[in-house]
Amino acid sequence: MTFAPVMWSIWTVIVVIFAALYVYRSSLSRDEADQVYLDDSFEQEKLAQEVIVTKINRLEPWVRVASWLLAASTLMVIGYYLLDIYRKLS
Repeated sequence: MTFAPVMWSIWTVIVVIFAALYVYRSSLSRDEADQVYLDDSFEQEKLAQEVIVTKINRLEPWVRVASWLLAASTLMVIGYYLLDIYRKLS
């Protein structure tokens, strides 16, 4: 098996993982409200918002790692094809 199909498969898996994490984070943050609850009668809403913020904060490092992996694999793909062009022109 050549290197290109393996490289594209790895890149595709990383893109799918990044997209899934990004969509999940977006769906969580859609329900997040930027409000300050001053009255004790809104304790239920305050707790719900704290749960959402906790989930987003727990997910954020994974999104960051996936984005770095995606950037690195994209650079690897670009580098592979630039090297291929250089070899064919030489």
